[in-house]
Amino acid sequence: MKKIKKDLREESLIYHSKFPAGKIKITPTKKYNSQRDLSLAYSPGVAEPCKEIVKYPKNVYKYTSKGNLVAVITNGSAVLGLGNIGALASKPVMEGKALLFKIFSGIDVFDIEINESNPKKFIEIIKSISPTFGGINLEDIKSPEAFEIERVLKKELDIPVMHDDQDGTAIISGAALLNAIFYVKKNIDKIKMVINGAGSAAISCARIYKKLGIKSNNILMFDSKGLLHHSRNDLNKEKKEFSINESYPIFTLKEAIKNSDVFIGLSIGGILTTDMLKSMAINPIVFAMANPDPEIDYNLAIKTRSDVIIATGRSDYPNQVNNVIGFPYIFRGALDVQANIINDKMKLAAVHAIASLAKEPVPEQVNIVYNKKNISFGKEYIIPKPFDNRLIIRVSPAVAKAAMDSGVARNPISNWKIYKEILLDRMGYESKILRMIQNRARTNPKRIVFCNGEEYNVLKSIHILNEEGIIHSPTVLGNKNKINNLIKENKLDIKLRIIDPEKDKNNIIIDKYAKILWKRRCRKGLTLYESKIRMRNNDHFGSMMVDQNEADVVITGYSRSFSLSLRPILEVIGKKKSDFKVAGMIILLTKKGPLFLADTAVIPDPTSEELARIALMASHVVKEFNIEPHIAMLSFQNFSSRSKTSNKVSRTVAFLHKKYPKLIVDGELQPDFALNEFLLSSKFPFSKLVKKKANIFIFPNLESSNLTYKFIRGLGEVKTIGPIMLGMNKPAHVMQMQSSIEEIVNLSTIAVIDAQIRTN
Repeated sequence: MKKIKKDLREESLIYHSKFPAGKIKITPTKKYNSQRDLSLAYSPGVAEPCKEIVKYPKNVYKYTSKGNLVAVITNGSAVLGLGNIGALASKPVMEGKALLFKIFSGIDVFDIEINESNPKKFIEIIKSISPTFGGINLEDIKSPEAFEIERVLKKELDIPVMHDDQDGTAIISGAALLNAIFYVKKNIDKIKMVINGAGSAAISCARIYKKLGIKSNNILMFDSKGLLHHSRNDLNKEKKEFSINESYPIFTLKEAIKNSDVFIGLSIGGILTTDMLKSMAINPIVFAMANPDPEIDYNLAIKTRSDVIIATGRSDYPNQVNNVIGFPYIFRGALDVQANIINDKMKLAAVHAIASLAKEPVPEQVNIVYNKKNISFGKEYIIPKPFDNRLIIRVSPAVAKAAMDSGVARNPISNWKIYKEILLDRMGYESKILRMIQNRARTNPKRIVFCNGEEYNVLKSIHILNEEGIIHSPTVLGNKNKINNLIKENKLDIKLRIIDPEKDKNNIIIDKYAKILWKRRCRKGLTLYESKIRMRNNDHFGSMMVDQNEADVVITGYSRSFSLSLRPILEVIGKKKSDFKVAGMIILLTKKGPLFLADTAVIPDPTSEELARIALMASHVVKEFNIEPHIAMLSFQNFSSRSKTSNKVSRTVAFLHKKYPKLIVDGELQPDFALNEFLLSSKFPFSKLVKKKANIFIFPNLESSNLTYKFIRGLGEVKTIGPIMLGMNKPAHVMQMQSSIEEIVNLSTIAVIDAQIRTN
């Protein structure tokens, strides 16, 4: 765990304590609204599955959640970055691990913190509770006890057990090692390796590396006291496995690393010096995995040697050795075949699946997330990115197949195509999309001017956006004293530019902006005097800053109606084309993927032509997220043009079919049919949306779209982003009145991506 910056301390405490406290909860998976439901869920109905499990114990996977439930278990004796903080204090970390399991692979988790340091008692406790779970993930247990605990549990339990601190790091770094050696065209059986660190992770890594082809006599391992050597009498059983022969000269780290091919660091920051790096063989491979400070700084390493391939545990450098690339998918595969163990063949299958994926062409979606044009296999890409959606359909099936081939699977998979579809459905797309959007935005942060600077929610959002690296050099408009007081009262550590257009000291810039606006609109009745008055308005002023490239994006709308906020933007920035109308689009982040709704904000009763343009503008935005647009043109009738509304929609669809035959679009459709593939295919099998899940929904008028969106927003069960403005000449967006902090942050993030796209 990286050290948390001082200014994030309060934010983290608020994040964890906000109701409901913690990061995970239990949610019912069956109906419970009626007495009948409850009689099935509990007494007397619950007796029936109990009887079936008594007769056939394997039925526990059929009738309970055991098959998708993992225990994350610790005693808090070796929490990464914090040390021996004990069981109670380790709970936030274990909840965090549970969160990662859920969002990356759909696995449910109970985090269990056991206040026991005696390994034998610890083992007995875990064995006693093991019937509850389909798998056990050991976490943050100190060495050497961790080895014994894992060994005994794997031997005596009939469910998968893995200590991710050691096995996860070994698997991910093993994949990276294979690719690095392949890239520099060296023979793995001749590789000379130095490992600094001899804890549980280092030992597990070395064991995996040996299975991959590294020779034992080519590995030199160091702990805090020096080289592991047979003459030392302070070595435990695991360290003795990697201690060298007594006749071997005893090296210091500096001596040992000379002419070595690979340095593996699982120790402390800064221990690998530039002189040591210079002494390594040609095309050296350095895995500096100490956190938060690597054994050698990434930038220093590549400056010292241009031929070095370096990986770290840091997310801000290429080649991050991140366990989240492995453990969710390894357990997913093991659970899905009901494996009774995670054996070496399954681990090696994961290694090879991860390594192979990095050599394949990278999907455009991943390029977009990391704001790269062409990520490809090479020195800066030897490990797949954590946000690569292909991981679950590559690693989990590989692990599951290895379990089947090695005879430890009790529920073999027969149809791999269907299995991969099920895997994708399990993923929590709503949160994953948000993370991908944020990750893309922070690769090229932009300057945003916020017109509602006197609002706490806006200032707090800027604080978050700054911390996340999504924006830089933010500007807020409003009364300077009020804004500074808000910042002080709420202890917001933010640096921003404050401009108050109403102050006389801004006369020079007001005059400049006013003349620009007057020249554009003087033939529409605007006088210079009126232009100056308008430039005292925050929305006009902020829009002109973007127009004159003094900011990249303008965001407004917090404190007054959408239409009043939009008007100044249209006057100053304007539309992309004079004959087009702008529109608003909302993104709904659902478990089935993102849904895009338009027009939710601007055009009261669009014509058929305007509906077509809204659909085309929405599809263009959706394509920028590397999602194929599937457009449902909505109406209150299905394929019936007897009313004025449905006739308008029908004409729109006919036009789009003729003009854009490759575009997946159909209607008129009621929303329930557009969302339900079974309903659609059974009643209207001719529709272009059969077998193509609709993701863009174009409403026939503003009333229907806005009411639908506001209703969904009011329920609070689906995250929303927007409205995103379509058809503006430059990046400008209008938030909903009284938007939450989360809504402002999300809209700002999308706005930054909007600016990135226009720049590119």
